[in-house]
Amino acid sequence: KQEEEGTSAALGRGIASRLHEMGYTIGGFNACVDSTVLGGSGLSSSAAYEILIGIIMNHLFCEDALDAITIAQIGQYAENQFFGKPCGLMDQLASAVGGIVAIDFASPTQPDVRKIGYDMEKSGYSLCIIDTGADHADLTDEYAAIPHEMNAVAHCFGREYLRDVDERAFWSKLSEGQDQAGDRAALRAMHFFADNQYAAQEAECLAQGAFDEFLQLVRRSGASSAQLLQNLYCVSAPQNQAVCVAIALAEHLLAGDGAVRVHGGGFAGTIQAYVPAEKQQAFLEGMESVLGKGCCHFLRIRAVGGAILA
Repeated sequence: KQEEEGTSAALGRGIASRLHEMGYTIGGFNACVDSTVLGGSGLSSSAAYEILIGIIMNHLFCEDALDAITIAQIGQYAENQFFGKPCGLMDQLASAVGGIVAIDFASPTQPDVRKIGYDMEKSGYSLCIIDTGADHADLTDEYAAIPHEMNAVAHCFGREYLRDVDERAFWSKLSEGQDQAGDRAALRAMHFFADNQYAAQEAECLAQGAFDEFLQLVRRSGASSAQLLQNLYCVSAPQNQAVCVAIALAEHLLAGDGAVRVHGGGFAGTIQAYVPAEKQQAFLEGMESVLGKGCCHFLRIRAVGGAILA
């Protein structure tokens, strides 16, 4: 239903539709939902909702036959085809699987998901998500432009996806990519190549318990997002740069400790910071003095994703 696009109703309908296509008989149910996930803030609230509805329907109508990856893929289908947002699969997988995960999307239909056994609470740092106060709910076009431009660069090399482009070939023919796809697309391709390496290295650092090295990579990845991916603010509204202000403030308060970067898809919404335990209170007060009470959310990463509580 076109009038439902962009709503939770569209997500529910999309999940039910996909399960029906898979041969399951879908019925009705009443659900009471309580959530502390900030909506429209880059915290993957739509993915969390998709996994919630997917888990319920899997339990009620599919005899719990579907695994976490399948439920995540169904959620992505609902968001792409019914909600109207051309998202990837990462957020849904993170919600469905739970814990700290490393994901390889070489095969989109069969992603390689590896759980990382690292206890963040023993690191001496707290993960803080800061709400910048800028809503990202209406930024679908900004998000869609990123894969579109990266695909445009890949097409310069006769490929559909950048993953299939040799990085050395990209750099050797950089000017051709600029001419055909544009400067911003070329910069975003640079981010893609760099961040793929950072992500793999971050996972390895956590697996080995090398948290200081992990923080260094978070900083590098965040800088790449800002300078190359360019997802801290919208070029159509340069006067609105809440994410940039929040990152600068957080870096000032951390004074060289921890790490801070944009969170989620960017452009608005939230940032993430790794805050040393001894600086947590001062960091909280400093952020709230500018962004307002309740802007900081110190989180723990639970080991379990979507689950039935009997």
